Amino acid sequence: MLNAEGPAAAPFASIGIVGLGLIGGSIALAVREVWPAVRVVGVDRAEVVAFAEDAQAIDAGGDQLGLLGDVDLIVLAAPVRQNLKLLPELPRIVRPDAVITDVGSTKRDIVQAAAALPPGTRFVAGHPIAGAAVGGFQNARADLFRQRPWLFTPTPSTDREVVLSLERFAAALGSTPGVMTLDQHDRVFAFVSHLPQLAVSALMAVAGSAVGADGLALSGRGLLDSTRLASSPADIWRDVAAVNADQIGPALDALIAVLQDLRTDLTQGTRLTEVFEQAARWRDELVRRTQL
Repeated sequence: MLNAEGPAAAPFASIGIVGLGLIGGSIALAVREVWPAVRVVGVDRAEVVAFAEDAQAIDAGGDQLGLLGDVDLIVLAAPVRQNLKLLPELPRIVRPDAVITDVGSTKRDIVQAAAALPPGTRFVAGHPIAGAAVGGFQNARADLFRQRPWLFTPTPSTDREVVLSLERFAAALGSTPGVMTLDQHDRVFAFVSHLPQLAVSALMAVAGSAVGADGLALSGRGLLDSTRLASSPADIWRDVAAVNADQIGPALDALIAVLQDLRTDLTQGTRLTEVFEQAARWRDELVRRTQL
């Protein structure tokens, strides 16, 4: 059971998930485990839907948004820019009282898009802070959200009862729900999520290109452990980088500045020592805060 205290009554009797990848698929599996009676509808390519049906993660599925016409909650779990294209199509399809959320790692653009929806549309942007280095339904897990934050970024006009329903939903799947402002969210995640992904991918590309397969075979655990994210799918991160470029750019600039400091200080080591000591302190804090 995901929730150690047992599941509360389901806040939604039916759920439609658009995008049955790692996050969307894990939501489907978690809902199935916590609330077996809740109807789950999946929208994705035919082969992905078939995979999810074989895993008994969904009750019905297909590649058309029209399948969402009678569900209580719609979760947009496609890549970020695809979600932006899909969102305006939903009001003509879903029930007026349906709740819509998303799971993307950038929030300002989709909230701006939601502001153009018909009055009364019940949308709340969301971001479960969970994932893995590899995507796809084949890597989805019912416990993916356990003890992980799940953030929502409501606006002043957002119906508080809708937010509370989504918080209950997220908590029942094992996560710890919370609320952030849009600007705070996109700046923080530019540093703690988007920058690490780009830095690790660049590191692995540079190292691999420089030494080749034979050279990589000689590396210690450090390179393997520190480059886990290099296996992440480019299509997901292309969207994230484009949508949050104004925040990721300064984060990259900050990293480049430190790397340039290290480059000019290689023979002296003064700045290198400062960076290593600062990094060790923040690493200790990271471990402490993420293992609470």
